[in-house]
Amino acid sequence: MPEIPNAHAAAVLILTVLALFLFTRERIPLETSSLSVVVILTIGFELFPYHGPEGQLHALDFFSGFGHEALVAVCALMIAGSGMARTGALEPIGRGLARLWGVSPQASLLLTLVVGGLMSAFVNNTPVVVLLLPILVSVSLRTQSNASSVLMPMGFATLVGGMSTTIGTSTNLLVVSVAADLGLRRIDMFDFFFPAILAGGIGVLYLWLIAPRILPHRTPVLADTSPRIFTAQLHIPEDSFADGKTLSEVMKKTDGEMRVLKIRKGANTFTVPLPDATISAGDRLTVRDTPQRLKEYEQVLGATLYSQDHPVDDDHPLNAEDQQLAEIIVVQGSPLQNTTLDEMRFADSYQLAILAIHRAGRVVESLSQGLDKQILRISDVLLVQGARERISEIKRDGRLLVLDATADLPHTKRAPLSLMIMAGIVLVSAVGLLPIAISATCGALLMSAVGLLPIAISATCGALLMIITGCLGWRDLQHALSISVILIVVASLALGAALTKTGAAVYLADVFLAITAGASPTVIFSSLMLLMAVLTNIVSNNAAAVIGTPIAVNIAQQLNLPPEAFVLAVLFGANMSYATPMAYKTNLLVMNAGNYTFSDFVRVGVPLTLIMWATLSWLLPTMYNF
Repeated sequence: MPEIPNAHAAAVLILTVLALFLFTRERIPLETSSLSVVVILTIGFELFPYHGPEGQLHALDFFSGFGHEALVAVCALMIAGSGMARTGALEPIGRGLARLWGVSPQASLLLTLVVGGLMSAFVNNTPVVVLLLPILVSVSLRTQSNASSVLMPMGFATLVGGMSTTIGTSTNLLVVSVAADLGLRRIDMFDFFFPAILAGGIGVLYLWLIAPRILPHRTPVLADTSPRIFTAQLHIPEDSFADGKTLSEVMKKTDGEMRVLKIRKGANTFTVPLPDATISAGDRLTVRDTPQRLKEYEQVLGATLYSQDHPVDDDHPLNAEDQQLAEIIVVQGSPLQNTTLDEMRFADSYQLAILAIHRAGRVVESLSQGLDKQILRISDVLLVQGARERISEIKRDGRLLVLDATADLPHTKRAPLSLMIMAGIVLVSAVGLLPIAISATCGALLMSAVGLLPIAISATCGALLMIITGCLGWRDLQHALSISVILIVVASLALGAALTKTGAAVYLADVFLAITAGASPTVIFSSLMLLMAVLTNIVSNNAAAVIGTPIAVNIAQQLNLPPEAFVLAVLFGANMSYATPMAYKTNLLVMNAGNYTFSDFVRVGVPLTLIMWATLSWLLPTMYNF
């Protein structure tokens, strides 16, 4: 049996269990849990100093994660990926895929899975999923096919692709950096590309041929048949044709097509829409029709669809030449859910005019308080109007889901520049001349001389160049950088350091080897990967990766086997976030858009996990000869 760990190691093990529990609590923000772990570690080791074989472990050492190479790399790549997304660099690919779906849906699905996986090998998969989600939903609407059969396979394909390079996910970067901190040879960008692409190829075939057939039919919240019928208010100004006319005269002007539900006069006065009712300036006519018809009524009558509570001005222009209509869907977790546009200050924040609302399965008969005061529900669709670039920014941002099958996808003149920056990141990292954090920044700066600067400075310079070139604005940085990712990385690094320095990692390795005593090295290796795969579907994959890496190294050293192989077992296992919707952010996006249930992820994700696990459990031991 393993020796009993020292008091500090035991305390760190207890805190690790507590941290893993906190990371699973949906009601506690991940940022709060992560920062709490860091604070507990620093206070605990400050009050009870630890003196080990390597000297004293200082409490302030746990803050080193904020300046760790892994975190700098993650942040630099998040900025670069956001620059690509916001310049529309990926969206020509999306347009091409959308056109191919009309030719051969089955072949197009395979191509979508492959392209999504390949893009995710070099770009964070969140913008890839945000790009592909509305395309696949719109295609399914046009072809009358089942959107729920393709959304989840697409999301999983991006996760499979992300595990193939060191910059594919933040998890990969963390594992590689922690392994280097432990004295291992630095793993270069494409060192594990071969096993990842072989296992990923089998996984993609499963997602293409089997997954769509075992997924039950779901009705996505976006799958309401187009064209949708919206409820809107036509505001009658003094110079409108309708001013002073009867409702019957107004109806005749629209060739009898317009349907008026209510007439609002003043703040709280409504009249029945009788034919002889007189329309006056300032009235609001509640009408229902398609977006195109609503705009026709607006033009014919000289009325306005926008809310007078948010008048047209420099902040809310509606006279630009590149105006577009767009439909924004309210999904689970959307900032629009269970709130009003007025409370969100939607018009001020997004500089769009709100024209109408569509509520699936229900007619919105009254807008007594106006569109701004309507409490929005899941599956509500908002019709908005604004400049093409503003709508494009919302698409790229990803917080609001835009369902717009006809609008051109954005492609700005800075897209080639952002592609060059990302190509620089990949090329400089691939040759293995510089650490990934430095090379990511060098790619952003397109000059290797930056490698001579400290990592923190070079990362800051790279972010500054993104802003100077116009790929990102200063406001965009708050969306490019995820506070939850930053804090979970810092907390995971702090826990990993505590586990290593106090001997807790050695103890856990001893326990693992005691449980698997008598098993072959391949079985031990495979068991470690499976443990990581289970853990990553319950807690944060970054936490699982950083905690598992020092344990894997100790296991390999005790077995006298290549440590790099066991590090890859942790890396691949921690990326198998397929079996639960909370395992990864994009799983939640797909779940909301496709109206999936928890059991749907188990039904499709568990077989995919077993496929990837079994394939890699054979490939890696074969490659490393044990």
